Amino acid sequence: MKKWLIPVIIIFVLGYAFYSFAKGFNNTAINLNEDISESWANVETAYQRRNDLIGNLVKTVQGAADFERGTLTDVINARAKATSINIDPSKVTPQQLAEFNKVQGGLSGALKSLLVTVERYPDLKTNQNFLKLQDELASTENQILTARTRFNEKVKPYNNHVKTFPNSILAGWFNFEGKPYFQAEAGAEKPVEVDFSKK
Repeated sequence: MKKWLIPVIIIFVLGYAFYSFAKGFNNTAINLNEDISESWANVETAYQRRNDLIGNLVKTVQGAADFERGTLTDVINARAKATSINIDPSKVTPQQLAEFNKVQGGLSGALKSLLVTVERYPDLKTNQNFLKLQDELASTENQILTARTRFNEKVKPYNNHVKTFPNSILAGWFNFEGKPYFQAEAGAEKPVEVDFSKK
């Protein structure tokens, strides 16, 4: 074997090893990122279902002529804000996710106020449409929690993949950045105050 051929073979082997490593890193990151996108779509679907149910709930409550209009207006405005934010999961930033969380939390708060206020309206409490919508909303809130948890479960392996060494070096070359997790809504640590004394 010619001596000049040995360095060529070594360079070829090293080059092929680096190519295989880079290809494996890139393809795994893309697959994990797609898992995050799919999981985010499930989060949005759950929130969309809640928004659709809230529209029906508001229409049902509006049938109670003496119902507080301010409470309904708060829910309608919070729903409009919540539907105005769109996030691209491939480019989501912690700030975008915090803003999304904030407006969804505002809608949750307005909805809780609405449901507490309903306690003062016996006719509305026994309305079958309202009761069905209330049950569906409770189910949807559980779906939202599940979808958010699954989103975080998909973010973790992706972040581990792109943030650990030596993958973090390739992540910079291929423009893969870590993704933020869903955090609890502000004030979630405080218990909900329910006051039925105003009748």
